[in-house]
Amino acid sequence: MHHQERASGLEFAKPITIGEDVWIGGGAIICPGVTIGDRTVIGAGSVVTKDIPSDVFAAGNPCRVVRGWRGN
Repeated sequence: MHHQERASGLEFAKPITIGEDVWIGGGAIICPGVTIGDRTVIGAGSVVTKDIPSDVFAAGNPCRVVRGWRGN
């Protein structure tokens, strides 16, 4: 809880990257360092622990690709 402890490196954060036209369902949790590709849909309540590629529907705990869009 103390800002000086956090600044000392005791805790750190990694950025997340969310692509273009991404939809993230309500209550989803995205862990630090994860990348979500363009045009991807993340199901509600999912826990995204690893990178998710573009043009897919992914859901679950842990979140994984359920299906790609037509042609993928």
